[in-house]
Amino acid sequence: MVENTSAYWKSAVSHIQDDTVYIRGYDLGQLIGQLSFASATFLLIRGRLPSPGEARMIDGVLCSVLDFALKKPGTAAARFCVSSNPSMVAGLATAVLSAGEYSLAPDQTGRFLNETLPELNGADSYDQAAHSFVEQLRAAKQRVPGFGHPTFKYSDPRAQQLKSLAIENGIWGEKCEWYEAVHRAFISQANKPEMVINEVGMLGAILAQMGFSPAEMTGLAVLSTLPGVIAHVSEELNSNVRIRIIPDDEVAYARDVHDFSKDFAQSQT
Repeated sequence: MVENTSAYWKSAVSHIQDDTVYIRGYDLGQLIGQLSFASATFLLIRGRLPSPGEARMIDGVLCSVLDFALKKPGTAAARFCVSSNPSMVAGLATAVLSAGEYSLAPDQTGRFLNETLPELNGADSYDQAAHSFVEQLRAAKQRVPGFGHPTFKYSDPRAQQLKSLAIENGIWGEKCEWYEAVHRAFISQANKPEMVINEVGMLGAILAQMGFSPAEMTGLAVLSTLPGVIAHVSEELNSNVRIRIIPDDEVAYARDVHDFSKDFAQSQT
């Protein structure tokens, strides 16, 4: 294939030639039925076929945030949306736009680990390095992404399952060890033993260890949650409930009722 150096776009992701679709250089027709969705996702993002351990890990990642009932803001927002605009696409878009700093986005953890992983020049261990590091963080009142959860205390079973899978498949490494050392130092100094590494934090650590960029991490987390959103949107569409609202008894109105005519007249004098 002759490269067009003056082309407006240059892409190595996919290509269509004659009657063949190529995905990272592989004939898509040969991938169908031979490559799992998780492995195909890895191939598309990383540009190469995964090892068996990487394939199992990505499969676990894509099952890790499938759903969290209506306690996930994006899911609730999606159902509100489609009660007014009965469209699967509108519901999915709403849920995706809800992913961010406080929900579903492991990019902050990945960035944190990429920027803070120490070389241990003068420290005996990650725990020793983490102790001083966390002291500085707390003095500056900075948070560590991926710590804490409104439901899970002391342990997040989803995060621990991801950790076990990473260890089992040879993925667990220095970035994961550093993250856990920071967590141990943080809960000790803050005296909050109940504060867990949540599933999004663990996703960030493992995906950082695997070499994914922070942006790619969040893309994978969003992809993981989409089957649950599809199920909720489908259920909402079939419920025949239209225009969901928050009931009056769940809303506290924070202003008194005023006499407009009187107040307007006074404002003009």
